[in-house]
This record gives sequence, C-alpha cells and structure tokens, in this order.
Amino acid sequence: MKRAIGLLLTLALLGLAGCSSSHQDFSEASIADLHDQLQRGEVTAVELVDWYSERIATIDKAGPTLNAIIEINPDARRIAQSLDREWQTSGPRGPLHGIPVVLKANIDTADQMYTSAGSLALAEHVPQEDAFIVKRLRDAGAVILGKANLSEWANFRSSRSSSGWSSVGGQTRNPYDIARSPCGSSSGSAVAVAANLVAVAIGTETDGSIVCPSGINGIVGIKPTIGLVSRSGIIPIAHSQDTAGPMARSVRDAAILLTAITGVDAEDAATANAEIQQDYSANLTADGVSGKRIGVIRSYYGAGSNPYVEEIYEASIATLRAQGADVVDDIEIDTKGMNDAEYEVLLYEFKADLNAYFAASGAPVQSLADAIAFNDANAERVMPIFGQEIFLAAEEKGPLAEQAYLDALANSKRIARSGIETALDEHDLDALIAITNGPAWVIDHANGDAFSISSSSLAAVSGFPNITVPAGFAYDLPIGLSFIGRPWNEKQLIEIAYAFEQATGARRVPAL
Repeated sequence: MKRAIGLLLTLALLGLAGCSSSHQDFSEASIADLHDQLQRGEVTAVELVDWYSERIATIDKAGPTLNAIIEINPDARRIAQSLDREWQTSGPRGPLHGIPVVLKANIDTADQMYTSAGSLALAEHVPQEDAFIVKRLRDAGAVILGKANLSEWANFRSSRSSSGWSSVGGQTRNPYDIARSPCGSSSGSAVAVAANLVAVAIGTETDGSIVCPSGINGIVGIKPTIGLVSRSGIIPIAHSQDTAGPMARSVRDAAILLTAITGVDAEDAATANAEIQQDYSANLTADGVSGKRIGVIRSYYGAGSNPYVEEIYEASIATLRAQGADVVDDIEIDTKGMNDAEYEVLLYEFKADLNAYFAASGAPVQSLADAIAFNDANAERVMPIFGQEIFLAAEEKGPLAEQAYLDALANSKRIARSGIETALDEHDLDALIAITNGPAWVIDHANGDAFSISSSSLAAVSGFPNITVPAGFAYDLPIGLSFIGRPWNEKQLIEIAYAFEQATGARRVPAL
C-alpha cells in the first residue's frame, strides 16, 4: 500500500480543513463533559471527530505548527457515525463511547493507518491486526482519531537525538513555547492532549517516555506497573521495562483510559495478574491523600539544579501536608550501578524484541540489521541531524542467554526494586514523590537533547507504577510531580494524585 495522501489532504478529503463542524468549543473538555453532551444530544461523535480534526488542521499543521499528529484516521468519521447510531439504539458502551483517542505511532492498528515508529523504514507498515490495547479501546467505543508523532524508534536510535523528531513526522514542538522541546518519546501524544487536539492519548514508556513529555507539556501521565497493560502489537525497546499508558489533562480522565486498556492478554505473559474489572476512576475524592504517608526523594538526577523547580517542589510538599499527609522528607535511595546495568539490558532486549516484532508483524524490514542498512542507504532523509549509534551498539549484542545480559538484568532490577521497597517499608510509606522534570530545553538539532531534571528511572527499571501530575510553572514552562508506589498499586496512587491535583489546580492552558 502506498502513502497516497498526506495529512492535510486527508483532512481536506474528509471535508474538515477550513470549515467548522460545530459552534461549540471542546477545549479542556473532560471525558465526562463530552459523555454528558453526547448523552443529552448536544453533540455527536461525528461532530467531535470533525472538531478535533479541524483543530489539528488549524493549530497543529498551520498556526504555531506543533506537528504532534502524523496522520488522521480516514475511517474516523465512519466509525463515529456507527457509534452514534449504536448509542441511539442501545445506549453507550461506557464512558469512552464516541470519545476521540490518539495513539502513539508505534502502536499497531490493522486499518488504513501506518505503524511506523516514526521511521521511514516502516512508513508504509500496515500490521495484520490491532494491538491488544487498541482492541480494548475499540471495544470500549473509543474513536481512534489518528497517530501521534514520536521520537523516532522511541528515542532509541542515537545518543544525540532530538526528542520529538522523526524522519516520518519531523519535529514536534512544545505548545508552551514552540522553540522548546516536548520531551520524548511520547511527545506527539503529550502535545496533542496539552493543546486540545484530542481528548486523551496513549503513549509508551521504557524510561521516562510517558512521564517526561507529560510533565513538560503540563498534563497527567500514568506509567503503569509492567504487566498491567499489554505490550502485544507495540513496537518494542525492551520487554523488561516497556509499557503503554494513558496521557490526559486530568487524573480522572487518565484513570478512565487506564481502566479501558488494562487486561489479561494471552500473547503477553506479563499480564497474567492484570485486573480487568478494576475501575481506576471510582471513588476519587479531594481528601484522598489525608492520612497517607508520603516520602520525599531529593536525590533524583539533576536535583537542586533549578531554584524555581525547587520552589515548586517545596510548595507541592506543603500542599500535601496541608491535605493531611504525613510527609517524610529526604528519603535516600542508592541507585549506584543501576543506570549502566539498565542500558546494557536495553541494548540486549532491543535487538531480540525488535527482531521478534518484525517476524510476527510482517513489517517491511525483518531485522535490526535490515533497519540499520535502510538507514545507511537513506541517510540524507533518515539521519540528517543524528545517527544510529544505539542501533549499532545493540546489533553487536548476542542472545538473551548471555551471562552479561543476565547479570545486568538481575542487578538493575535488584537495585531499583530494593531501593523503592526498602524506602516504603522502613518508613511505612504509601508513596514516594519526586519532581518529574525540569523546564523544557531549547530544541537543538546540533547538540541533541539537554535533559536537566529527571526522576523516571527508579520506577522504569523496577517496573513499578509512576504517575505525573502538573505541579506548577517555571517561567511559564510546566513542571510535573511524580508519585511512585508499589507494583499493582495504581488505585491508591491515582487517589493520591487526584487529591493533589484538586488541591493545586496547576494545569494551565497553553496560549496558542
């Protein structure tokens, strides 16, 4: 199949570019807001698809040129029409019925969209079936509106990459300052939600790729426990750390989306303990942090490097105390050796997992070696600003039976898990907190990313849950607060995060 039309032409063919489908403005509308309007007949799913699609045409591709969306689903209006008819005849399937959702472009859909991971090597890749989580979303009545741009290959191609850049989608930009980075790799998903190009989105994370773009773009992101959400049909980096997760403008919306995509998948053994029936959006109250014991991590990467961020952190701690939390300050966690071991694991697993994905999905390239060769043969288009040093390092690795891999895996997991569990146990804590991110840095294709503050690795390497919530602004740039807890304890973390969100109201709409 050839990519016959670009995104703007797709919008024009749908009759959306330059015309308004509704006089209403759905900016900042929650899932509940949209559901209620659908219930009252004030709007239809088709009109929602039209409104968000027009906003993408005028804000994402014209206007400030955020460049968050790679493509619009050409079937979106047809799907919405069918869901509108179903609502009229038998009622809604649930809270997501008729709600537009955007997927990161490394998530398989067996339709007229492509699953490219942002790479020209996969620009015409049409998988044979939906990813498990896409099936769950369709079953819930969600409308897959389109695919979001990302850092190419989920930011695992080059050590000098620019977050949010891909050879298919170009450079995604931060809606709070388009000269600045959206962080990666789920950059398009985060920007789409932050700029009201869609109601909610799905991202993926190996280490920081949900929480960093969520924090930097002023939204909520949930990196679940490994195994809570299936990875089947998602282009991988490393099975020991990969997960998909929800990205939304509110904790409640993220919880609704998490409920929809959670489930046991026979194709992903890690999901054997996933609780299908758990409703993560139930019983959220403003006093959800009262009586909880919260530990404060101050030794994250880049800690203390920005006084404005530290001021936001202190204000967040004060808010938690005012809400009735028992705060235990300055929790020490020794992570010596974790990052080096993690990187070794990622290199080994990337080669093995990517080759397995290629074999199962019918992709145009069949191995990491093929992808490297494609990049070399198309270097002017694929590698105009950075190379493929990580690809080359991964290709040198052997099978997952090698002792170097087994030792690195055991060491990285032991350090991360024991660090979190020991802190929680010794201080009888319900959760840990840390600043998610520093202010977004200026996009710099010559030098690559300039990360400052990051706290994602403990939760990422351990496989434990991490939720980031808007906490404040440093010079008009969003800063997030991360809540980290025990595995399979998303329900309590969400309750705590929701209470913090209600007390602070820190989200601010970008001035586009």
